[in-house]
Amino acid sequence: MSKRQLNRRQRWRIEKIQQERLARAAKKQHQAEADIAHDLEPPQTGLLVAHHGQKVLIEAEDGNRHVCHFRANLLHMVVGDEVIWQAPKSPGDGVVVALAERKTVLKRPDYYGRLKPVAANIDQIFITFAPAPIPSTQLIDRYLVAAELAGITPVLLLNKADLIDPELEEYFAETERMYRHLGYDVLRASATSATGLEALHQRLKGKTSAFVGQSGVGKSSLVNALLPEANLNTQGLSSTSGLGQHTTTTALLFHLPKGGRLIDSPGIREFGLWHIDEHELLAGYPELANLAGECRFRNCTHRHEPGCAWQNAVAEGKVHAERLDNFFRIADTLDSHQRQRYHD
Repeated sequence: MSKRQLNRRQRWRIEKIQQERLARAAKKQHQAEADIAHDLEPPQTGLLVAHHGQKVLIEAEDGNRHVCHFRANLLHMVVGDEVIWQAPKSPGDGVVVALAERKTVLKRPDYYGRLKPVAANIDQIFITFAPAPIPSTQLIDRYLVAAELAGITPVLLLNKADLIDPELEEYFAETERMYRHLGYDVLRASATSATGLEALHQRLKGKTSAFVGQSGVGKSSLVNALLPEANLNTQGLSSTSGLGQHTTTTALLFHLPKGGRLIDSPGIREFGLWHIDEHELLAGYPELANLAGECRFRNCTHRHEPGCAWQNAVAEGKVHAERLDNFFRIADTLDSHQRQRYHD
């Protein structure tokens, strides 16, 4: 059965009813906020340190933390946001009334390409990987692209370094060399043996940082090692899938004893880049971007044409073949997802 077709007057009537409902809801919200305002202290600045659905935890300038509601137009606040809030005059929750401009914001898209913020005002992200689950340089590259586009400094962190099988040591060493050659810092650490924790403390000092990476790579264990009082829940790999099991369900901000702030974010098994195009993808591949315009053919696809600067650079050892392969694989997912969204 075909859908009933509405005429212009019917469509106008439906839109008018919808607008009236929205206006009434906005009026009620405004009145509620006006009533609450009479029972609030003057506005002050604060830092959002945890987000729990309809309420957030705000850290005041004196270091005390307060549970707050927030205005309806502030739905997309995230940990790390600097806010304006008002404390209650009597026992109860405060209210967040405004959001300060962000210096940086780390976002990830949902399946439909809609960007959602994960954390704000981050200086650096630690792209965390481990001997298990088996690390993927393509996943690492995805994080690097996201960091470059967000203007956030990326650092690669090989956790659980004490668990590296001697037979795989050369594999991990080669991976480290590949990224160091590109100018990225690579650290090794272990929450169990405390290896590399002092160097990690120094790198975290004075900055706002976040750990990102697959579930099961030990992000929460690292936080506990750096800050024992955090006491985050940890969980090993799934005996069924061999993948990490999510233990962090909400982002949290911690102050480190040697200085700096650390945001622990929920594990992400796949970091989608469906919202970007191939030109933006190049932001995470500077060694390829630097060769732009040097191919024999202006419309070179870099896959099979003679005189391709990218392929020549790989043959000469100037570009790592794995990086070029990762670029192609990610670029193909951008195209296929765009096609799927079109057909949906």
